[in-house]
Amino acid sequence: MLALPLCSTINAQTMAFNGKWETESQDGYEEFCKLIGIPDDVISKGRDFKLVTEVIQNGDDFTWIQYYPNSHVVTNKFIVGKESDMETVGGKKFKGTVSMEGGKLAISFPKYHHTSEISGGKLVETSTATAASGPVVFVRTSKKI
Repeated sequence: MLALPLCSTINAQTMAFNGKWETESQDGYEEFCKLIGIPDDVISKGRDFKLVTEVIQNGDDFTWIQYYPNSHVVTNKFIVGKESDMETVGGKKFKGTVSMEGGKLAISFPKYHHTSEISGGKLVETSTATAASGPVVFVRTSKKI
């Protein structure tokens, strides 16, 4: 049996992020978007849109590109564990640090916490915001294209 150093195991897990991914399903989309302040017309356009996410990775260095309706593109470049300039889908700029938590990329955006992982060969993105009634969770599952 071959034993790999821990860092090699993490790199093998995270390398699976590379590629282009297309939305297959979304759960909790509308409630989550309303809670974080996305306008109704934008929510309507995105409801059935097949978002494409492109991930380019070199070790801990990532470029994460999301292609939205009306040619809106959001690109975030980051290095795991280092503070980076980031942008929300709504165009808000902020500084954030992406961490690796058990094979999941994780970051706290201004209004929600977001994780991305590869599960069953799919990209699963989970965003959690807090409402007065408790957490509101949005899960987007994408297939590799």
